[in-house]
Amino acid sequence: MVDNRFATALVIGSVLSLMSAIYIAAAIGTDHWYEYHSPPSLQEMNGTELEFDSEDTDERHYTLALHNHNGSLGLWRRCIRITDNSHWFKPPAAEVEPRTLCVSFTLQEQFTPKYIHIGNHNSGVDYVRTYLSQSQFLLPFVSLGLMCLGALIGLCACAFHTLYPTIGTGVLHLLAGLCTLGTVACFAANAELLRAKLRPPEPLSATEYGWSFCLACVSAPLQLMAAALFIWAARTDRAEYRRMKSYRAA
Repeated sequence: MVDNRFATALVIGSVLSLMSAIYIAAAIGTDHWYEYHSPPSLQEMNGTELEFDSEDTDERHYTLALHNHNGSLGLWRRCIRITDNSHWFKPPAAEVEPRTLCVSFTLQEQFTPKYIHIGNHNSGVDYVRTYLSQSQFLLPFVSLGLMCLGALIGLCACAFHTLYPTIGTGVLHLLAGLCTLGTVACFAANAELLRAKLRPPEPLSATEYGWSFCLACVSAPLQLMAAALFIWAARTDRAEYRRMKSYRAA
């Protein structure tokens, strides 16, 4: 028999866990972690998009394209908005319908070292940005894996009619929350370091963190709150069981 307090804590923790899993999964699968809002003078510049989807394009070229064409950056893909204008005829602005061009990062690109001078392979490896980039890619998957393992432990606890194994669920959710926080911190630090080093052309495009980034930011505290509820329910139930057992023995 489970006390109503513990049952309520488990239900609320499960709901928070489910919400955080949905948020972090949506954040991983979308391309709006970082957004660029380009002024018209930059949007009219042509040529950078020609190298955007090339196999051998480097970080400098595709980042400049993001600056020039209202780009958006995710963990898996980069996207720009371009118009197919003819060299002989330029339609009125009202008739122009920009299309979105997206390119996925290959697994090799995710683990390619970053360089001290962006785009210059001879300048040496920038280990800080390299580790930040690799961490921002790996940590969200580790977070999801820990939450799935925690859910499996929770199901086992329900099958055996005991709350004590849910302390493992709480610990795994705590680690998942820390991984999500690490993802957010690594991505933000990497984006700021890249912006400081790149020195894009004037006028600068406005940049901001997108809604995918916000979903990851919201997911982390939900995971931590779920962890606190699971650990509290398991430890308090165990303490009350020992107290009751001692009382009966006395």
